[in-house]
Amino acid sequence: QVTLVESGGGSVQPGESLRLSCVSSPSTWATYCMAWFRQAPGKPREGVARIDLHGSTTLPDSLKGRFTVSKDNAKNILYLQMDNLTPDDTAMYYCASDAREYVCRDSFETGNGFRFWGQGTQVTVSS
Repeated sequence: QVTLVESGGGSVQPGESLRLSCVSSPSTWATYCMAWFRQAPGKPREGVARIDLHGSTTLPDSLKGRFTVSKDNAKNILYLQMDNLTPDDTAMYYCASDAREYVCRDSFETGNGFRFWGQGTQVTVSS
């Protein structure tokens, strides 16, 4: 059974921080790629951060400096540290994983093709 469970979302004010967590079942932990995506109401899903089996990370230029992705291999947890949040960061955040290198490489922009998904955790940034 493959499961991804996100947590850590909530309501914060602009400028504050949140750390999202994604606990992965053991069978997905050796997968090639894990990633965070987000989707705001009325907008398409977008890639936020990814980390591959080798520990290499990728984030869109617009989020570099504010968002950091990491994983704790011992605890099977993927993290997304989000700092200096703005209202534009308001969205449902999803954790996803896939064992295929080409999916990790080619599908990060939208997430289409990622096989396994969590249920999402809501992040709301407002004053």
